[in-house]
Parts: sequence; C-alpha cells; structure tokens
Amino acid sequence: MRFATFQAGGETFFGAITDAGAIALNDALPQHDSLYDIIAAGAFDQLAAAAAGRAVTHSDFTYEMVMPNVRRILCVGVNFPDRNAEYKDGSVQPKYMSLFPRFASGFTGHNRPLIRPPENHTLDYEGEVAIVIGKAGRRIAAEDAYDHIAALTLCNEGTIRDWVRHAKFNVTQGKNWDRSGAIGPWLVPFTDAAQLDDARIQTHVNGELRQDDTLDRMMFPIREEIAYISTFMTLQPGDVIVTGTPTGAGARFDPPRYLKPGDVVEVSVNGIGTLSNTVEDETV
Repeated sequence: MRFATFQAGGETFFGAITDAGAIALNDALPQHDSLYDIIAAGAFDQLAAAAAGRAVTHSDFTYEMVMPNVRRILCVGVNFPDRNAEYKDGSVQPKYMSLFPRFASGFTGHNRPLIRPPENHTLDYEGEVAIVIGKAGRRIAAEDAYDHIAALTLCNEGTIRDWVRHAKFNVTQGKNWDRSGAIGPWLVPFTDAAQLDDARIQTHVNGELRQDDTLDRMMFPIREEIAYISTFMTLQPGDVIVTGTPTGAGARFDPPRYLKPGDVVEVSVNGIGTLSNTVEDETV
C-alpha cells in the first residue's frame, strides 16, 4: 500500500495510491489534517484499513511533497565510501556522521519541477532513501532502530552547490532553496528489514544512469543513524531522516554537470518506487 498527499480540483487530499488512481481518505480520518498528523498521532496503521473496499476517487491529480507540514528533516551527508573519496582531500572515513537540517519549503512533489534560482545555477541532484519515524525514542539502540520506523520514501536532495561554500562550518543555505529538491511520490509502510537491507538506489538524469549503489555499503547504516541522532535529540513520530546519497552527483564530474531547465531526474529504489522531477528556472 502507498500513501500520498495530492491535489485535485483545487483541494488538497491525503490517501492511498493504486494503479487505477488515488483514494482520498480525509473523510475517513477527519480528526487528522495530513499524513504527518496521522503519523505523529500514531494512526498510520489506520490508513490501510480506511482504504479497504473504497473505490478510486481521483484519476486526475497532482502529487504534493508527501508530508508538506513535516516539522523536522535531518539529512546525513557523505555517507558512502566512494562519496567520501569524491572530495579528493585525502580524508579517511570520518568517525562521526555529518548532519544538517532541511525544511519542508525546500521540497516539492513527484512530477513537479525542481526550481533553479536566478542567483546561482549550480543546482545539483542527490538521490536518497528517506525514513519516517513512527515511534518516539531517545538513545535508541542500533539493534532496536528499525522498530522506530513507520515508512519509507524517496528524496532528491537538491543542492545549490556554490551556496554550501558560503560559510566554513555549515551547508544550510545551499540546502534549503525553495523547491530545490523533492520528497515522494508516496510513503511505503516499513514492515520488513529487507526493504532497507536489500535496497538499491539509482539516479538517472535524462535517462543516463548517474548514481547506482546499495544501502548496505553505507559508512553509517540507517540503524546507526537512528541510534546516533537519538543520542542528542528525542526522535518523534513524523520526523524524517534523509539517509545519504551515493557517488555520482553532478558536482563531482569534470567539468561539473549541473541541472538545467528541461532536465528530467529520476530516483528509483526497489520496493519503494521512482521519484521523477523536471527542472525549471524560477520566475521572478
């Protein structure tokens, strides 16, 4: 079962996605206003039951960022061994993972354009798996980490590369341009460790394979990410962790291959699906 946020007829809905279309479930769970609110309230399991036996309500709809009102998004940087080598600084694998925040305003939905701002044209792609926390926890043991995941989704963690170099110790300003990245198309309930342990992530740009790796090669596996992050902050239902991108981003080519208007970026992971976006220049 897949669950998404979508627009149809000028209204925003959350619901289930089938091969035939979307099933709006707002009226089935009227006490909740969004997928984020449902997960935060511990009611995610109720969605599948609510969708059972219901007919498709919308065959013509537009995807939104899957949780547009999510409160906390944490991203793990430089998390594949070849990715660390891309920096060509001679550094060994770091002892601790790199983390930075992103905000919901920086993301759009499936089949929506990524926006390249006029201030800088170094818009880059980063295909990643994102996990959604379903059970709160502090100082979570790595062996228990998967018990705290409610759902999986995909992320194109779009970055304005020049702007991550504006300061010495942070990348926040290069990572949060409005609609520079995407999360979606949907949430897939997390039910089996193999959904992550056997996952392969691929990113294509205009049909060309640019990124291709497996999550089991992460320097900091997802279990460790949850354990480490929950050491300093209590993870709450609805929190999103974007888990890291493989080698092959546009900035690492010589010369760099940044995104331009008309490009199509597809991030695919077996068992989750494909997140697809075009690229447009911002209208100012």
